[in-house]
Amino acid sequence: MGFRDRLRDILSLKDSPHKLAMAFAAGVFIGMSPLLGLHTVLGLAIAWAFGLNRLVTITGVFVTNPWTIVPIYTFSTWVGAKCLGIKNIIPEIDWAHITFTYLLHEFKPLLMPFVLGTLLVGFISAVIGYFIIYHSVKKAHSLGR
Repeated sequence: MGFRDRLRDILSLKDSPHKLAMAFAAGVFIGMSPLLGLHTVLGLAIAWAFGLNRLVTITGVFVTNPWTIVPIYTFSTWVGAKCLGIKNIIPEIDWAHITFTYLLHEFKPLLMPFVLGTLLVGFISAVIGYFIIYHSVKKAHSLGR
């Protein structure tokens, strides 16, 4: 089942537009959070804790997937760097002597821009996602879907 199919399923659910939009927005925010690897578990936990639709929340989480995660995280880190006033965010890498420890050391200055950027972009995306789903569900319900 593809992402578009899941979105069509959301439009046919009989829950309120607000509750479905909140579930999707929560999923989008969690999916773009810096907690890589925990998105699905967190989405399910938040859906359960707040009584949100699990399918809709997980659909929001899966906005970030293997195809979209690199551009989303790259853009978010760039946004975080701009917000923090960091000009040079790409470190010089000595490819001849590269190790995992070396990479961790070189990319450590990107941690704060990454965290700030993913939270900020995730929040803005969640708000936009809320309004898109809210109005789409409201329209679908009025058409009798």
